[in-house]
Amino acid sequence: MLTRPPLRKPPGETTIPAPAPTLSVETRLAQLQSQFDLLKAQVRQAQQLASLGTAAAMIAHEFSNLLTPILNYCRAAIESGDVDFKQKALTVTLKNVEILTAMSDRVLELNAAKPPKRESIPLRGVVEDAVAALCRDLAKDGIQLSLRVDDTVHAFADRLQLQQVLFNLLLNAREAMAESHGGRLTVSAATEGDGIVLEVRNTGDPIPPDLLPHVFEPLRSSKPATTGRRHRCSGLGLALCRDLVEENGGTIRVISDSENGTAFCITLPTSTDSAGPR
Repeated sequence: MLTRPPLRKPPGETTIPAPAPTLSVETRLAQLQSQFDLLKAQVRQAQQLASLGTAAAMIAHEFSNLLTPILNYCRAAIESGDVDFKQKALTVTLKNVEILTAMSDRVLELNAAKPPKRESIPLRGVVEDAVAALCRDLAKDGIQLSLRVDDTVHAFADRLQLQQVLFNLLLNAREAMAESHGGRLTVSAATEGDGIVLEVRNTGDPIPPDLLPHVFEPLRSSKPATTGRRHRCSGLGLALCRDLVEENGGTIRVISDSENGTAFCITLPTSTDSAGPR
């Protein structure tokens, strides 16, 4: 059976590849939006980790304070033949382990990447959870904490996102009062019209006037770039606060001077009727 030899291209002739299918404008825009959403989520995660990194030393110190009596009681109980003492050692150990577990859960929750869920939430509980997430009794720093949030005040927002906002503001307030080794930290909330106003006020060092208009911009901070020998990532926490508040249909602003201290004022809707876009 005869076979036909393969055709040969004439000298100098090139093969032009078939053109790639052209994507529609709508498809390309959808791809770009998907890439943007992914990058935004990654930046959000970095902002949350930066906030936790700022609090890491404080949290680690509180963990150490709880672990030390656990270790000491366990060692002493092993060497002791006193049944009553062993019972006491187990009781103290169990209590401290439960506290450590609760602290770990709060830290992990702050970094959780959960889809937002906006609903009517009682503010008092969110504020208390944010304070607990600090994993430290602020009285140890000479800070007088006052929560003026009535149980009846509700906001229409995502609970975890609002907790993250308050965690950052409380952390900043604590650092602002570190130099003076004390002060007053007041969290208050009140219903105004179709929304609520949530305020976090501290009596620490004020924000410099030249920085005040830029505090919600990424990587703009009044804090030093290093603390001791540790490098710190500053200027992400307040940018995250602004983004989360706006995503929940609210606004955030700051007032700061040497006479009245610093106050972050957050407005949020109280219902779907007064809420901003999802």
